[in-house]
Amino acid sequence: MSSPPASEFDEYGETYADAVERAIAFSGADHGFFTRAKVRELLALTAGRLGDPSRLSFLDVGCGPGETDRLLEGRVRGLTGVDVSGPMIEAARERNPWAEYTEVADDGRIPLPSDCVDVSFAICVLHHVAPPQRGRLIGEMARVTRPGGLVAIFEHNPWNPLTRKAVAGCEFDRDAILLRRTESARLLRDAGLTGVEGSYILYFTRESERLQRIERLLGRLPLGAQYVVSARRG
Repeated sequence: MSSPPASEFDEYGETYADAVERAIAFSGADHGFFTRAKVRELLALTAGRLGDPSRLSFLDVGCGPGETDRLLEGRVRGLTGVDVSGPMIEAARERNPWAEYTEVADDGRIPLPSDCVDVSFAICVLHHVAPPQRGRLIGEMARVTRPGGLVAIFEHNPWNPLTRKAVAGCEFDRDAILLRRTESARLLRDAGLTGVEGSYILYFTRESERLQRIERLLGRLPLGAQYVVSARRG
């Protein structure tokens, strides 16, 4: 897995959430709102494509300090997180003693055996990876996912001006190169994955079942703050 030098994220092991909060303060929603929305989407996507998430193993690629994983406790069978930053891994371990975490080696290979998880996902990671290296990261995610398993990518939507504002104001997104949903879908197909699906998410910054139903209807419109693409390993 290729990413920015670990040192760029090491300093945020304990202050990651604060940095995000400062960048998105203008939206009126906190970091927890966006994290909860993506966890709901991940679990719904998994349930629709593979079945009950509580019977499945998950891999969080680029897990950071484990904010997402905290919301998956008790809702998945097991979880492993990997990251390039040692301090981030330590923060994740402290936050989520129920999960397993390991640091990615310098060669970029995810330190797990092939075919070992049901679902691998990466949330807002690819925009930190140099474009020529993105295919290798997706290939590694596909390698560790079992045949029939699911690979899911969540990313910022570059068509949304408020998303671009948030990225521009985030301390650790200075190097970010956003990618369109079509590019993320292509990366999945290039890795040999099949049944590629995608939708835009996070059209609203308030939580209600009614708004969530509306978002599902709007999913094809490139207006949401972020998007998700997923595919199966054949």
